[in-house]
Amino acid sequence: MLNGLAALLDRFETAEIDSAPHSFGRLTACDGQLLEVSGLAVPIGTQCLVDYRPGHSVAAEVIGFRNGLTIMMLLADPILIRPGALVRPAGLPGLVPVGHEFLGRSVDGEGRAIDGGPPIRAGELWPVGGIRGNPLDRSPVRQPFDTGVRALNALTTFGIGQRVGIMAGSGVGKSVLLGMIADGARADVVIVGLIGERAREVSDFVQHRMAGEMRHRTVVVAVPADHAPNLRVRGALHATALAEYFRAQGLSVLLIMDSLTRVAHAAREIALLLGEPCSARGYPPSALSTLTKLVERAGNSEESGGAITGIYTVLADGDNQDDPVVDTARSILDGHIVLSRDLAQRNQYPAIDVAASLSRVMSDIVDKPHMKVAREFRALSATYETNRDLILMGAYRAGSDAGIDRSIAMHEHLQQFICQAEEDRVTLADSIDQLAALLGHGQ
Repeated sequence: MLNGLAALLDRFETAEIDSAPHSFGRLTACDGQLLEVSGLAVPIGTQCLVDYRPGHSVAAEVIGFRNGLTIMMLLADPILIRPGALVRPAGLPGLVPVGHEFLGRSVDGEGRAIDGGPPIRAGELWPVGGIRGNPLDRSPVRQPFDTGVRALNALTTFGIGQRVGIMAGSGVGKSVLLGMIADGARADVVIVGLIGERAREVSDFVQHRMAGEMRHRTVVVAVPADHAPNLRVRGALHATALAEYFRAQGLSVLLIMDSLTRVAHAAREIALLLGEPCSARGYPPSALSTLTKLVERAGNSEESGGAITGIYTVLADGDNQDDPVVDTARSILDGHIVLSRDLAQRNQYPAIDVAASLSRVMSDIVDKPHMKVAREFRALSATYETNRDLILMGAYRAGSDAGIDRSIAMHEHLQQFICQAEEDRVTLADSIDQLAALLGHGQ
């Protein structure tokens, strides 16, 4: 404790004194979460404090300008806010705190500790929107990424620096699969963004995943569903900024975002408040472009040698795989894992639909024998699912088709291969060996 106090005093000793005059404005209008402030000219993204009584304030963020007024969005509830309240800027616009001080901690969208520990004194800042570089500076995905999940390792092999979406409806097992990947993945740092989810899931994740050796290399950024939409977007941006910081140190980072859909919903709320028209089935253009900007920040860095492997969950509303968010995510990600409600109802966990899932970099990171047996597995699984109704009704006559006959004989073994208990971990090498042994046994 004394060492921490000494470091804090040293920082105060070297800090520069800000003697410049400070600007402030006055609150002129409040419409739900939207504020209009006069007399305060600050950049978009600046965080401000609205004083509703002496010594008490609530945070807001600048999101635009209109008719000479500064438009802000509250980061909390508008209770007790009154006309003419003093509004003053706080902090540097467009920057968020980062650093190794966040490792082993759980924070909110503003980087404040929520785990009951001491305040985080991060000494470095990072652009909340990232640092845009040359696309040719991104090194290609060439090394496989071990997830610890047998079906993913063997059939849709991930690569270090790849961006993958886990797409499913509600209650199909996205969060459980994410937890399995977080526990079994080989990465230097794990950044988990729990955006727009239930508060219970946040506490469960912290309790079960932030324990043992894993705790010291994990950061959780949690913004539950009852928080303001701009705070949810800011939480996703902060989690990505932390991942970029550690990648710049040459580390391999696993970035888990749950969920990308909630980020899109939050961005939609902000866009609608600003009067932006809807274009894609209820989503303004800026809401979907937010996803593109967020996902494109992951990947490999040629300069530092570090990497961000991104795993993003995408909620398919009503199990609709053609939902605008699902369709946009599928087009910008390097692969997608589809979880099927039908398979979950048949007690297959994780409920991975092998035929509908795809890793776009798998052919570049695995050898030909592995690729051959993976394609053989996918063909057998697709053949059985295509003819499942005929088989169950007894309408198929054995011997009519050799491919269907083999898929029927292998079906139980294929299903057992995909199933895996939540606490089990299967390495990449073991997954490939078990896949080869399975199909060799079936020949």
